[in-house]
Amino acid sequence: MSSLAPIVIFAYNRPWHIQQTIESLKRDDLASQSDVYIFSDAAKNFEASENVEMVRQYLRNISGFKSLTIVKREENWGLARSITEGITEVINEHGRIIVLEDDVVVSTAFLTFMNKALDYYQFHPNIWHISGYNYPMRLDTDQDAFFWRLMVCWGWATWGNRWGQLESDADKIMSDFDRKDIFRFNMDGYEKYSGQVLDNISGKMSTWAIFWYATIFRNNGLCVNPVRTYCNNIGDDGSGERGINRGPIQKCLMPVLNTRKILSFPKKEVELQQAVDAFGHCIKPASQNSFPRMVRYLKRKSFGG
Repeated sequence: MSSLAPIVIFAYNRPWHIQQTIESLKRDDLASQSDVYIFSDAAKNFEASENVEMVRQYLRNISGFKSLTIVKREENWGLARSITEGITEVINEHGRIIVLEDDVVVSTAFLTFMNKALDYYQFHPNIWHISGYNYPMRLDTDQDAFFWRLMVCWGWATWGNRWGQLESDADKIMSDFDRKDIFRFNMDGYEKYSGQVLDNISGKMSTWAIFWYATIFRNNGLCVNPVRTYCNNIGDDGSGERGINRGPIQKCLMPVLNTRKILSFPKKEVELQQAVDAFGHCIKPASQNSFPRMVRYLKRKSFGG
């Protein structure tokens, strides 16, 4: 394995969650050999200031890594700007990166999987993204990972020459999408990712991940996913900035963490279609309302509306 990728963690105002993230990461076998950067966003209002200070007090006493760099924002950047600019800053220096947010816990083999995949696919330009998380899906494969179109951001990694192509202009991203593209972008209709793009255009949302996924999709890129997950998200309990609380479904999305280190990666760079179908059976089928919304939007843009 070549030099280990730096780990970047983004924190805001959830002291319990960030502690779970850090403590799980410290138990990883490669933690003591890894450089860690933590970006701590400033409070956006008085109500958030106490918890932000609690987070920063915890961060002051962290140990167990090769090096630790803490960046404390003096003003509130917001989730999307904090993440995109923080990633850009570190990846421009190191050329590769592993990313965590303050609500992701990892297994003791998480860093092994991420770093080995970064090494293995570094010079494979069709591979854009490495996910650490996988849904509790049943897949018929004898390998430890698979390819598909979907970008999952619950613990992930990429390279500088891919991230440098991030496109955050929604109009530009969607300008050449047709009905078939929208259907595939929505994971064959099982999810409504195109609705997230529209909500960012309208100002209803301000997120970053949907643009990274759209960039990968638009470039016909593939993402590497483990068959069994190496991390879980503990933050969809209503505590985050988006206020999501999935309740019972959240437990279904938290399978037992994988600790396997002897890895076999797929060589044929094609999407595993059975993973898309299994994804559809794993999650509750989503509403298709975003599909006609996107079609109407593209028609208006075509005719200058």
